[in-house]
Amino acid sequence: MISIISWNIRQGGGTRLSSIVAMVTAESPSILVCSEYRNNHSGTLLRSKLLALGYRHQLVSGAALNDNAVLIASTFAFNGRIFPRADEHYPHNVIEAEFEAFQLLGVYLPHKKKHQLFSFLIERVKACDKPSIIVGDYNTGKNYIDQKGNSFWYTDDLIALEKAGMADAFRHLHGDKAEYSWYSHQGNGYRYDHSYVEEPLLPIVTTCDYLHSYRESGVSDHSPMRLNLG
Repeated sequence: MISIISWNIRQGGGTRLSSIVAMVTAESPSILVCSEYRNNHSGTLLRSKLLALGYRHQLVSGAALNDNAVLIASTFAFNGRIFPRADEHYPHNVIEAEFEAFQLLGVYLPHKKKHQLFSFLIERVKACDKPSIIVGDYNTGKNYIDQKGNSFWYTDDLIALEKAGMADAFRHLHGDKAEYSWYSHQGNGYRYDHSYVEEPLLPIVTTCDYLHSYRESGVSDHSPMRLNLG
């Protein structure tokens, strides 16, 4: 079985770093994707602690110290790619790990900002010979489905992603179940975090769920998302 956990660790982790590492130790995913990773002291310390846990293969982009970016850390070897031209304003928000059987794109998509990253992701999926997985904080969802209201941007782009052959693994397993990965101060729930899997991989998707206890205990404001293939 291959276990992939994607998690928005909130502004690089900071003082919550030990609790973040404790989650990784407890859940022991094969591959970890962190959004809102930052290339600062906390980021360096996180990577060092992950290395000690056996995550010998790591990829980050060259984002500035306080810019939110993405980290992929894996127990399996991969070929890494960064895409500084994916969007002129957000050059560090998509990275890729190419494994033997699939390509994994880790994302942190901007919240209610105009960007071209969905178009880039669709082009990338079409261009690669291997089936794709796209995980991370999309900062959007489907209106009236992944939230009660209609404030999401980019719902149409999620539909376009599905037309390009990518399937929402959570919906594939759980149908229209109401579940949220982030809550506002007013208590409104939003499913911002997603795992999209290209259709040839769907038969081996065994688990796609959220680990809410880590959000509820304040380790981050997002629930980690777990995707198991096997």
